[in-house]
Amino acid sequence: MRVGHGFDVHELVPGRPLVIGGVHIEHDKGLAGYSDADVLIHAICDACLGALAVGDLGQLYPDNDERFQGVDSRQLLRDVHRLVSDHSKRVINVDSTVIAQLPKLAPYIPNMRLLIADDLHIEPDQISIKATTTENLGYLGREEGIAAHAVVLLDEIVKR
Repeated sequence: MRVGHGFDVHELVPGRPLVIGGVHIEHDKGLAGYSDADVLIHAICDACLGALAVGDLGQLYPDNDERFQGVDSRQLLRDVHRLVSDHSKRVINVDSTVIAQLPKLAPYIPNMRLLIADDLHIEPDQISIKATTTENLGYLGREEGIAAHAVVLLDEIVKR
């Protein structure tokens, strides 16, 4: 078994859509970034890559490569899942936390779990997504950004 941890943070800015866990969320700001800036999926991708010890998203999908400008992070997650499979591994579970003062994410979490599970070819009950605030402390509490942490457990694919 292999464990990986991922972290991502993006600034909240006007004029961008807010996408977290593959779900478009109504909000007056979105996350700035070269891709769609989905902090949750980026953290999960980095956790998978960390478990494989093959680098991180920035190395595999550099922000100076025009092919990745505006890319849907779910596509990155599907690519990372292929890499996990290519290493004869499978995802056992994902545990993640999104840190955002606003918007409230609880209504969106069930759909996030479905989308991420679909991309990783696992069941939604293998995906944990929690949301918390920083009680108005720091840059996240001032609604300047949104962050996410993720831990992923990988195991060997059993060939029969």
